[in-house]
Amino acid sequence: MRKNFWKSACFVALGAVMSTGLMQALNVASASNSDTYRQLNLFGDVFDRVRSDYVESPDEEKLIDAAINGMLASLDPHSSYMNPKRFKDMQQQTRGEFGGLGIEVTMENGLVKVVAPIDDTPAARAGLRSNDLITHLNGEQILGLTLNQAVDKMRGRVKTPITLSIRRPGVDEPFDVTVVRDVIRIRSVKHEVEGEGDIGYVRISSFSEQTQSGLERSIKAVNKKMKGEIKGYILDLRNNPGGLLDQAISVSDTFLERGEVVSTRGRNASESQRYNSQSGDLTDGKPIVVLINGGSASASEIVAGALQDHKRATVLGTRSFGKGSVQTIIPLGSQGAIRLTTARYFTPSGESIQAKGIVPDIRIEQELPDDLKKSAAARKSRGEASLRGHLKNEGSKEESGSSAYVPQDKTKDLQLKAAIDLLYGKEVKSQTSKAQKAEPTTTNN
Repeated sequence: MRKNFWKSACFVALGAVMSTGLMQALNVASASNSDTYRQLNLFGDVFDRVRSDYVESPDEEKLIDAAINGMLASLDPHSSYMNPKRFKDMQQQTRGEFGGLGIEVTMENGLVKVVAPIDDTPAARAGLRSNDLITHLNGEQILGLTLNQAVDKMRGRVKTPITLSIRRPGVDEPFDVTVVRDVIRIRSVKHEVEGEGDIGYVRISSFSEQTQSGLERSIKAVNKKMKGEIKGYILDLRNNPGGLLDQAISVSDTFLERGEVVSTRGRNASESQRYNSQSGDLTDGKPIVVLINGGSASASEIVAGALQDHKRATVLGTRSFGKGSVQTIIPLGSQGAIRLTTARYFTPSGESIQAKGIVPDIRIEQELPDDLKKSAAARKSRGEASLRGHLKNEGSKEESGSSAYVPQDKTKDLQLKAAIDLLYGKEVKSQTSKAQKAEPTTTNN
């Protein structure tokens, strides 16, 4: 009886301790919620004061739009709000067709920075280059606009012109470029035959819904043209700003027989995912050289990292951009959507390339034209690590980009020449600093 009494007493005491702990936790949560609601009330007070007292009657929808954008922009450079119009534009873009100029852009120090012009678009034909800074649109300065606002101004009715004021690294004076808007139909995959007619060249300019089907058509077309007599393939991902994650996984799977392609890790362990390849290599194990540079970002880095880690391809060029985060599009019904950074991605070896990039197996830099030779920015473009508010890479030293210049004249394309030599089994030396010894590299045929 005495034993049972003490047991009951212990349970009562334990229950009292647990209840006290639970109450303390609830009190902390309640205080936290109270602080949050207090801040939301502050926002409401400021909003009401602006509506009633601002010198001019403000557009309330724009105020809310700017407030949401400001909240998301404070997280990292890739999270943003899309109102219904921008959400529709984004959906058209991922389908591979939209209206505009044909440039991938980001915001840097209040100006619009060209990440890469898209192949065969008005921007590319007008001569815009990676790392160009757009300062004015039709004479109106960009400083003070959000990226979404600047993009909205660049879009417009097809066949209407817009004048962009450009500051280019290595060019002393700003200059204007007039671009005529057009319907942008992205043919994200192109192919050619290189070398002596026995090397397949496949260029992927972005990762849209059409990319995987375009890749399969290109490989089949190259095989048919060369009747199976193929030394190898060059996969050109230079100045490819990325796109859809599922397309990057599918493209990687095209060249792999087995193994992990990429893994993603969110805030909670339960949100981690691994994506593995299926058996079946469409290139029958032929040698592959992947070309990357400072304009290769996101999805293109997933492909380069997967093929490099599995030693399925030799990666050649310069360090990639370093965008190692995953954005999820979260629809908000009729109110548009938010693009939210929800995870980091890791290559099959477990490396995060966030703010670091893919380091090529063979480093080859392009010879810059005279107008860019004096520019440090042209020699080493600013990558993810230079973006204000970027996610930190806790696992390794951060590095900031590399040159993103690719000459239009193929005879001057040193990276393409090196890739062709490599597939013919010739020695290709990696360009290194003077403190390091250049190692010759060859590939098997």
